[in-house]
Amino acid sequence: MENVTPTIVRQVLPNGLVLVVEPMPHARSVSIGMWLRAGSRREPPALNGIAHFIEHMVFKGTERRSAEQIAREVDSVGGMLDAFTSKEATCFNSRVLDEHLPLAFDVLSDLVLRPLFAPEDIAKEKQVILEEIRMEEDNPEAVAHEVLTQNFWRGHPLGWPIIGTRATVRRFDRASLVDCFRPWYSPNNLVITAAGHVVPEKLLEMVEATFGGRRRVRSASAGSRPPKTHARLAVRNKPALEQAHITIAVPSYPLGHPRRYAASLLNNILGGGMSSRLFQNIRERQGLAYAVFSELTPYSDAGMLSVYAGTGRRTVERVLRLVAEEFRRMKQEAVSEEELRRAKDHLKGSLVLSLESSGARMSSLARQEMYLDRFYTIKELQTALDAVTREEVQQIAREFFRPEQIAVTVVGPLDGFRLKRDLLAC
Repeated sequence: MENVTPTIVRQVLPNGLVLVVEPMPHARSVSIGMWLRAGSRREPPALNGIAHFIEHMVFKGTERRSAEQIAREVDSVGGMLDAFTSKEATCFNSRVLDEHLPLAFDVLSDLVLRPLFAPEDIAKEKQVILEEIRMEEDNPEAVAHEVLTQNFWRGHPLGWPIIGTRATVRRFDRASLVDCFRPWYSPNNLVITAAGHVVPEKLLEMVEATFGGRRRVRSASAGSRPPKTHARLAVRNKPALEQAHITIAVPSYPLGHPRRYAASLLNNILGGGMSSRLFQNIRERQGLAYAVFSELTPYSDAGMLSVYAGTGRRTVERVLRLVAEEFRRMKQEAVSEEELRRAKDHLKGSLVLSLESSGARMSSLARQEMYLDRFYTIKELQTALDAVTREEVQQIAREFFRPEQIAVTVVGPLDGFRLKRDLLAC
């Protein structure tokens, strides 16, 4: 195995499978994840939501385990078993005591290699997913974010809902699941990462014995074209709601962009915590919202910076103008040295605290393998944050916060409300 940093080792099997391991000798736990380079972005339009559906279905039974056995085996040793689907990846992961790593590995590999996809289970799970869609539609904050995303990435798979739609979910059958599963879950699409009290050579032996004989499978690169952003304004009137839910988006950088550190600092200063400008002004000084924040959503070739605020019907315009005013301030005035230092210390502290967890380290290994050109030590990341200047943050603000590229969605009791672009003047 190759040492890519003093603590991280990496091995690529002949069939393309990648294994990355970071031992943490002081830990008793091990976190292991099996990451597929296939999320909702790779779906054909008629099968939107099928990556998420497959993630659910593998837990319904494999050639070696029933659904109950899958749930019971890791649970019986006090471990954790989980999975999720994102726009660009699907992950199955487990956290167990070091002595139970062989069990966790066996369960996870069973899920990604041998699911049954029984027709009766497919029928039941379709109803479960349809209920999940209804649950999301009853959550106005989720609706606001989903409409914003669909409009912002309009015409591109990044804009499609990960969960799918009622119409697409009803189309799923065993043949469509198998057609997607075979290429997406092939070894050349698989990254296995582990962190914690683990011996890399022993894990490599398990990986080679289980996956070494599997062949590469070629698949079409659906959703590979870079997306374009759209500055659309949208209003959804829901009279039964008590609050208006405001979501705002501007284009940002891809996950591996050289200026990602400066963008993270800009986001932190704008709305990344309780000391951020949006929180202090809109909530603390003005008392106009309980929840107000900003966040970055980066992908392999694109990114979005978004703002959320929940407020009353009569104060929607005021909140929009206040957000635009913060955009304007960041463009016209360089942030103070003290404010930038606080943001740097916050991000560096959060980074160190998060990476004390084997699960966070396991996820970090996967992100760096799939999106970055190398693996970074904590010291390197802290140095990169320290190198960001006030002028760089201001330059990025001028690039991001241009009125003609701001998208907005407002969901709530909005009868008579008109969303105009002059509210976003910055």
